[in-house]
Amino acid sequence: MSVDQDNPAALGPLGFGRFVKAASTAQLEALMGGARRTDVIEEVFRRMPEVFRADRAAGLRAVVHWRIGRADGGDDHYEMVISDGTCTVSPTRIGTPQLTLTLGAVDFLRLVTGNVHAVLLIMRGRMRTTGDLALTARFPSLFDPPKV
Repeated sequence: MSVDQDNPAALGPLGFGRFVKAASTAQLEALMGGARRTDVIEEVFRRMPEVFRADRAAGLRAVVHWRIGRADGGDDHYEMVISDGTCTVSPTRIGTPQLTLTLGAVDFLRLVTGNVHAVLLIMRGRMRTTGDLALTARFPSLFDPPKV
């Protein structure tokens, strides 16, 4: 599958996960540095509530800020609110975060598709977390992306 011919944002969650798994780092960098970047990120976040495990979030109320690095040194920012068994995401940051996740765009794609574990990214210094350590440890279990 070529990132030049297909629009990965249009794939379903399983197809997108397979695309990310099969793509080289260079292909993912080209995708996330190109015109489709915003579409891809917005589609990933639009689908997050679909893979959210409400049964694992009982009683949890949390604001999580995502900072996804760009090639120009800036970041794209998104806010995720988990409350009352729901997960909502917005590009507008309103709340005070209990957790902030900062990572590069390629690592973001691999993380949200289940192609890399958060602990590995943290151990390798490729993802920074600030805030509630207990929430940091619990956060990956709150989502169940399709197995690829």
